[in-house]
Amino acid sequence: MLQLTKRTEYGLIALVHMADNQGRVVSVREIGEHYPVPKRLMAEVLKDLNHAGLVESQRGANGGYSLVRTPESITLAEIVTSLEGQPALTNCEGHDPDGHDACDIAPLCRIRSPLHKIREGIWGLMERTTLRSLTRTSIPVPLRAPILSANPNEGGSLTA
Repeated sequence: MLQLTKRTEYGLIALVHMADNQGRVVSVREIGEHYPVPKRLMAEVLKDLNHAGLVESQRGANGGYSLVRTPESITLAEIVTSLEGQPALTNCEGHDPDGHDACDIAPLCRIRSPLHKIREGIWGLMERTTLRSLTRTSIPVPLRAPILSANPNEGGSLTA
């Protein structure tokens, strides 16, 4: 099923730590003291988040990273996209290097559309989940979008 990469997990750990310590610069060393994560990989992840415009870096003896925006304005979807791109649920969502569907049976496939709806539902939840909702001072994320369910009147197909 959908699984985030270690890079994204480490990025989320760092961003949550920054959100909990908002208003001050956080170093890779400090994050490493609080969480058992590889410092080298954490440094690479923070550089990627810096390039994506989610954090800013400060050099020097008291250097480190801080959030560019408020935790309420940064979404899980932005974080995931900046570190690994928009995840796919199935192979048929991908394309080969020439831009063609990665799946040979795509034109005949009966599961592509329902699985795409599930992926869109998951992605919608990620777009509504803020960094603040992942912190100690979090508030629940509302499930505003309808839950996907099987509709027995349509032969068990998934509907929104």
